[in-house]
Amino acid sequence: MKTLITGASSGIGRDLARVLAEKYDTFVLVGRNLERLSGIGKELEEMGKTVYLEVLDVTNFDGLKQLAIKYPDIDLLVNNAGFGDMGPFEETSLDKELSMIDTNIKALHVLTKCYYQIMVKNNHGHILNVASIAGVMAGPLMATYYATKNYVVRLSEGLREELRRKKSKVKISILCPGPVKTGFESSANITFDFKGIDSKVVAKYTVKHLNRFYIVPDFKIRVLRFLAKIFPTKTVAKAIYSVKNKPKKN
Repeated sequence: MKTLITGASSGIGRDLARVLAEKYDTFVLVGRNLERLSGIGKELEEMGKTVYLEVLDVTNFDGLKQLAIKYPDIDLLVNNAGFGDMGPFEETSLDKELSMIDTNIKALHVLTKCYYQIMVKNNHGHILNVASIAGVMAGPLMATYYATKNYVVRLSEGLREELRRKKSKVKISILCPGPVKTGFESSANITFDFKGIDSKVVAKYTVKHLNRFYIVPDFKIRVLRFLAKIFPTKTVAKAIYSVKNKPKKN
């Protein structure tokens, strides 16, 4: 069994690799940081796993297409790479937002498209798209990030129905955590007033419930998802704005 994981050098991606090692014997780890990528790669090799390291920025879309050509026999694709940003929309960096769209949306779309086509043809495989609870609501002060995760959720929901209509054995899942203890806060210029869940916990919960479509690894976040479904978007947006997420002080 072979899995390909983007953003595998840290956070959720790295911990998913560790937990998936209980079931998978071959790993294609994709990330930008060779040193950290080599670290998790060495861990897996010491467990007797076959590991291929691909140092690649996922915004290199041609590079992503080449991955699907080089490794067509992937059983589980984990689209994990992504980042966020926080601040009033008129103040946040356009360049950073465009890079976020390239990473969170376009890169995920390219890999999903490439492997979806292979998997549907073979009638085998599983795609795990890492979204966020942000993907089911509007997010003032993090509008672009929330919008990118909404894309991930809606794309995955649409593909699920297509697969159902085909009676395909291909599976798709979306991981929708809340705040997680990773490097996200630093890259997004944000600190959370409430305690985030450990990425190791997220990874273990995800692998345990990989057969589900919606994977939400925290009870409080599951309640929040339910409330977001029953309250008007405007009301949810007001509540999100009021949540005490503060930009990091320099």
